[in-house]
Amino acid sequence: MQAVETMPETSAGEMVPVALTAYRRLVAQWGLGNEAAAALADVSERTWARMKRPGWSGRISQDQLLRFSALIGLYKGLHLYFSDALADRWPTLPNTGPLFQGATPVATMTAGGLPAILQVRDYVDALRGGV
Repeated sequence: MQAVETMPETSAGEMVPVALTAYRRLVAQWGLGNEAAAALADVSERTWARMKRPGWSGRISQDQLLRFSALIGLYKGLHLYFSDALADRWPTLPNTGPLFQGATPVATMTAGGLPAILQVRDYVDALRGGV
């Protein structure tokens, strides 16, 4: 029997810089302002201003890490489904789907918090899967 090589354990603290860097890039690609970026991350605009600086060494909650993970997954799903230009515009375009009711996906996610972020991600994953 061949030995299975495992990945070393990664603590949430080690994931924070990576997740935050990816989230910063996502915010830039989607063209989000500070208010929307802070709301999606569930932090104040002042805290977001500090978080977006390179080298920020604060803490984030498990909820915030899950938000970043879901949003990064949404970003990837959009890029798998749409052209890059549309994928980056989609979150800020009004959407007539039943989940959005004419609002933008960003507005929907901001208003609904983590549950809405997860719903939007599931929505895009369902589009990709043909559900």
